[in-house]
Amino acid sequence: MKHAKTRNLLLFRILRSVTLFIILLQCTFGFSQNDDNINSRDILYLTSGGKLIPQQAIMDIRHYTIALEVDMINHSINGSTEVSLNLSKKTDTLLLDLIHLYTVTKVKVNNKPASFYQHDDKIFITNATGFEVGNQKVLVEYNGIPPVAIKPPWDGGFTWAKDKNGNDWMSINIQGEGGKMYYPCKDHPSDEPNEGADLKITIPSNLMVAGPGLLMGVTTKKNKSTYHWKTNYTISNYCILFNIGKYNVIKDEYTTVLGTKVPIEYYILEVDTIHAKKVIETKKRDSKILEKYFGEYPWAKEKIGIAEVPNSGMEHQTMITFDNKFSYKTINGQEYSGNLFHEYAHEWWANKVTNKDWGHMWIQEGIGTYAEALAMLEIGGETAYDEIISGHRKNARNRMPIVPDVDEATEELVYSGGDIYGKGSFFMHSLRYVIGDEIFFPTLKKLATDTKYTYDNFVTTTDVEQLFSSTSNKNLKPFFDFYLRTTKVLDITIKEVGFQKFQVKVNNFFMDLPYDIMANGKMTRTIIPKEGIIVNSATPPQVDAKGNYLKKITL
Repeated sequence: MKHAKTRNLLLFRILRSVTLFIILLQCTFGFSQNDDNINSRDILYLTSGGKLIPQQAIMDIRHYTIALEVDMINHSINGSTEVSLNLSKKTDTLLLDLIHLYTVTKVKVNNKPASFYQHDDKIFITNATGFEVGNQKVLVEYNGIPPVAIKPPWDGGFTWAKDKNGNDWMSINIQGEGGKMYYPCKDHPSDEPNEGADLKITIPSNLMVAGPGLLMGVTTKKNKSTYHWKTNYTISNYCILFNIGKYNVIKDEYTTVLGTKVPIEYYILEVDTIHAKKVIETKKRDSKILEKYFGEYPWAKEKIGIAEVPNSGMEHQTMITFDNKFSYKTINGQEYSGNLFHEYAHEWWANKVTNKDWGHMWIQEGIGTYAEALAMLEIGGETAYDEIISGHRKNARNRMPIVPDVDEATEELVYSGGDIYGKGSFFMHSLRYVIGDEIFFPTLKKLATDTKYTYDNFVTTTDVEQLFSSTSNKNLKPFFDFYLRTTKVLDITIKEVGFQKFQVKVNNFFMDLPYDIMANGKMTRTIIPKEGIIVNSATPPQVDAKGNYLKKITL
């Protein structure tokens, strides 16, 4: 999500707080507000995830079918969503999330009208005799004006814009707030529709819809066209969305590391078509890098998709979004876009390997950011790798643990600390140093390819730790806990204890770790035990000079 610009993220949080304060003043003194301000106000209160409530814990989402007409003039939507779900227990209430800005006009369960009421951004669907165990198909008809994004994609909603030629242009970003921003769903990261989703989106016929999966067809009547997008893969609810614009579709093909031919489809604005070839060629190069470390492109049966949008990019499955004004950095003679690469890395780390709840978001964001370091390694060599890792180390804030000590955290809590990106990436670098390349890289690929951790299955920090502990034959739990569940750094003292003798000790020792120690012009990798070690040196030795750990050193 949201390319690793944590400084900007914090600024957006501040902006949001200021916006909320202004709105509260407006409410207090009776100032009038237009509809867009009302929508922006409402999304200030929304976040995704948290404690899974009992009524939804018994629901297993199987499929979504979203059929909507988008009014590009009035900025409204109207239509229905069918939710196919399995119940593990009989219940008198089916509970779906949908923000209160929409009016629900009708609900059917298994094609029969059902009683319902809306309250607290939820739809309560009731039945006096109860809903039976097994499959239930819930159809919800609704309409309304979607919330307008304050600062997409960080603070999400709908973005209504115009391209350079004055054509309507629309994007959706809802990771932080969840699918409930525009369709009824079970808004929790632990439950994705195992059988995928269908989107049937009707728009003015002069525009196009870019969506997830495969385009099954386009039907046009008079001046309106309906685009039917379908994905058969499991998919996060915040990736079930679409973008609208005056697009050209530039097509190409990529052959994966396993020999699968995958279509590339770039939905680029007609006015920007000249830039398409460079983006696609960059995409092919990036695909080879990512496949080297993480295995075959995860959605090879569908497509590699890109959609140009009027905001920073996002990792929307099989149709990542991109807008960096087509600017690139040159590294070792090759052009590179961090925004394009980071969101593409999320096809593996977020969309394929998905954390069970927001509290383990470092797995997606941290390893996705570490993938950028591996790109630097491939494009620019060790020097470029060391440079980006050094930046991740220096930018670690340690304001709160990466893995919060709460049961099922919200998106708001996890992202507010800012360290899931850079510190998460640096943790992977430290782990690489501790266990060595010959174990680290095959294990990282196993995490990205083993069915135990991918697609329909979800992962936690414990799952990742146990995998790396198993393959390395080391108990790495103390290492994971220290770096991910606390804000501590290694506290190392170097003390002269005799003539050309120095004691090196880790004061907050928690396990045997290797350290590079420079003494008398020679580098030695040494395990420092709890009692410390004595180093013979004419001058104070240097410990971990390259910076493989987060630490402070006292001489």
